[in-house]
Amino acid sequence: MNSVILNTKIQEFINEHLKSDISSLLLKGISFSGVETKEIIEQIEAKKRSEKKLPSWFNCKNIYYPNKLNIEQTSSELTAKFKSELITGDSIIDLTGGFGVDCYYFSRRFKIVEHCEINKKLSDIAKHNFKQFKINHVETTSLNGIENLKTSNKHYDWIYIDPSRRHDTKGKVFLLNDCQPNIPKHLDLLFKRSKNIMVKTSPLLDISNGVKELTHVKTIYVVAINNEVKELLWILENKFEDDITIKTVNIKNEKAEHFTTSISYEKASDSEYHKPLSYLYEPNSAVLKAGAFNSISKKLNVYKLHKHSHLYTHKALVEFPGRRFKIEGICPYNKKDLKKLAITKANITTRNFPETVQQIRKKHKIKDGGEDYLFFTTDMENNRVVICTTKV
Repeated sequence: MNSVILNTKIQEFINEHLKSDISSLLLKGISFSGVETKEIIEQIEAKKRSEKKLPSWFNCKNIYYPNKLNIEQTSSELTAKFKSELITGDSIIDLTGGFGVDCYYFSRRFKIVEHCEINKKLSDIAKHNFKQFKINHVETTSLNGIENLKTSNKHYDWIYIDPSRRHDTKGKVFLLNDCQPNIPKHLDLLFKRSKNIMVKTSPLLDISNGVKELTHVKTIYVVAINNEVKELLWILENKFEDDITIKTVNIKNEKAEHFTTSISYEKASDSEYHKPLSYLYEPNSAVLKAGAFNSISKKLNVYKLHKHSHLYTHKALVEFPGRRFKIEGICPYNKKDLKKLAITKANITTRNFPETVQQIRKKHKIKDGGEDYLFFTTDMENNRVVICTTKV
């Protein structure tokens, strides 16, 4: 951490060039003593990425930023605030503290917050930034979080941990055993230090695999922002052995959409099927990630179009965690019937359908946009159909 970057003139330069072309700045070079051009460029790039993701940091004076990769990997303020409101107590330790966004929000709920970060530079940055926010009860430690627990006899109300993948050789499929730290390997140690553990994982983690690898899972939260799943939160409680609750949330500007089920309820439930009625319902991404396909049919009394389509229908307009559409018409999927609709511009979604959106647009000369929403899908009788709708 180069404290020269906090010089008033350099900070002014960073703020003045947030919208400047980075390549041009690199070519020209930046002449400030005690700091390299690439260090200032790093601050500009990271601060730019923080404007929407971390507005409190962006709007606070003298914030020191890590490289842009760290900003990409850190929790957003929206998700950090959400997770902090799920738990409370006197003490919490974050074993993988990073840039400190989660600890910033934990500090609003806990009297004692410990921030462990093995990367000393990142640890120093977080410590500096906490001071800018006038947060005095977060203790920063530049240590491996697991090793810190091994050498300490402290007990905490909560342990928070955000493991990172060690490698990408397995593509999009990975296990918690592939992460650093290896949580399944250290669960006994974690439960020695706290009864309650919160684990944050990437949405790429398969929920069924996570359930197999972890023990004493009480609740799983699937957290989305504007219909994009950002993270999975696993709440572990020592000795808990009952049914696992699954809670989904889609945080939007107007309000958040919530849906709750459990693993056993989903397994025991059966969807009812029906041809399209008056309204069409498309679950949000958090519900889809949770795999709550039968639960949502059963709990909300809506019908599924097909086992693999994950679209629902009802004759009435009901509250639903996702998008709602008024069905204007239905036609078989063929060139002749589709041509009769005379639609040249529409929003297109495919569900359980053999062709992609791009293929459909090219084949039938349909431009993107407009007020019409077309769903290309398969109905309960395995017929390919096009459902014409308008958004509610």
